[in-house]
Amino acid sequence: MIQPLPAIPNASESQIRQAMIDLRGVVKIFKNAAGEFKVLKGIDLTIQPGEFIAVVGKSGSGKSTLLNMITGIDYPSAGQVVIGGTDIYHNMSESQRSLWRGRNLGIVFQFFQLLPMLTLLENVMLPMDYAGMYDFDERPKRAMELLRMVGLENMANKLPLAISTGQQQGVAIARALATDPPLIVADEPTGNLDSRSANAMIDLFEQLVGQGKTIVMVTHDPSLTARTSRTVVIFDGELIDETIVRALPLLRHRHMIEFSRLAERRAYQPGQTIISRDQQVEYFYMIASGEVDVVLRGGRRSDVNIARIGPGNFFGEIELLRGGKSIANVRAASDGPAELLVLPREDFLRVIQESPITAEALGNIVQQRLEEHRAVDHRKVRRLMKR
Repeated sequence: MIQPLPAIPNASESQIRQAMIDLRGVVKIFKNAAGEFKVLKGIDLTIQPGEFIAVVGKSGSGKSTLLNMITGIDYPSAGQVVIGGTDIYHNMSESQRSLWRGRNLGIVFQFFQLLPMLTLLENVMLPMDYAGMYDFDERPKRAMELLRMVGLENMANKLPLAISTGQQQGVAIARALATDPPLIVADEPTGNLDSRSANAMIDLFEQLVGQGKTIVMVTHDPSLTARTSRTVVIFDGELIDETIVRALPLLRHRHMIEFSRLAERRAYQPGQTIISRDQQVEYFYMIASGEVDVVLRGGRRSDVNIARIGPGNFFGEIELLRGGKSIANVRAASDGPAELLVLPREDFLRVIQESPITAEALGNIVQQRLEEHRAVDHRKVRRLMKR
């Protein structure tokens, strides 16, 4: 049973404005007898305080190396890593970085990494001892409070091998929180847990985020990404544009990264027309930010707003897949600008033809939207034209 967390003071305005993680052009190259291998290829990533991020990618995609950059365990070949306003590689020695890590970062491992000869209480106290935080007499009390939080206070004096794997992961989370770090990094934390223990752990993570912590979690479990605030997908050392991940989640990662490279970002001012009715559609549009209105013309030149769609949605697929000209006007919403990812017709059709699952999903969406448009044509527009 997970107990409520002790209250954490609200972050100051300056802390809220400052990114928790800011990676700028991060490159990592490994060298061996066979030559050089570039694992990270210029990663740019910003994560704000209080976000719950899922990092997803196939084995060998660069997930673990990315985490090692964030935690300071490894160092980049090029680029900058700024955590909580601190550049953790430039002008910081290995010993300084190790101490910084102990005071500012909590790490949860897939295999728990508890010391088998120490009790649960002693395992949780260990980061406090290493970082020199809290008075000597206060450390056992704080460790017990954290064990109570994960429902293990009655097992405080047991050794790790005497408890279940789910309970060991609970201890690992309590240990990660020992120094009250603002950032928690979890590497496949549910990989060795049953579904009930995994859900309990994610419940706890959500509670921690609600209390102001930032959590970055590597996972292979797609069901967990639905409970995070963002999903970051890495493929062959590159980050896939998050707008594409949200808009086309069934697309293969190799196609997503191709879309990321080919798509162009365009900004539209409030009320600006993106597509006019009866216009030939030459692009597939994905909404990165803001909203757009889908509008039909009614009687006496009045407009009928049939839909408003926001980030993670797309349009233009009906005309691209079915042929013909636009069946509606599409424009940026009047109450704010919109930023779109725009993909040329040829690139969109070529990639979709190589992904039958995505083609089928888009075909279903096309059919649904056509039926909605027909319903509007037969009801709203006809009623307006009679006025």
